[in-house]
Amino acid sequence: MASTVPQSPEISGYTITEQIYRSLRTTVYLAIQNDQKFPVVIKVLQQKYPTFGESVQFRNQYAIAKNLPLAGIIQPLSLEQFGNGYALVMADWGGISLETYIQQQPLDIADILGIAIQLADILHELRDFQKINYSINNDNHFQRG
Repeated sequence: MASTVPQSPEISGYTITEQIYRSLRTTVYLAIQNDQKFPVVIKVLQQKYPTFGESVQFRNQYAIAKNLPLAGIIQPLSLEQFGNGYALVMADWGGISLETYIQQQPLDIADILGIAIQLADILHELRDFQKINYSINNDNHFQRG
């Protein structure tokens, strides 16, 4: 669901180039970190005035992911103030969502099993750290293109 952003939000220190995902709760953008020209992915809450619980959950998502030494987890770079909430900034390593990957090319059984094994390994490691991601869907899993 990638699309150019006609009126992108302004996040200090970043230039947003593209919206790549939108749900009822969050929007995810591709952006460039202005000082170092470093590509990043930025996730923000949809609500202009997020609840206290939503803000705490977003901060916790950052803190938990920042401290997970797992290869299958995208490490956040920073948590930036954004309006009345936060922007979660992560390195853009060039992956695409599993949903997009599947739409671009047919998967044979070996591909499907390979992806399933990778996801199972990551979930197993998360369980070992007693962290569970309740937002498990095709748009939250990335493959190298």
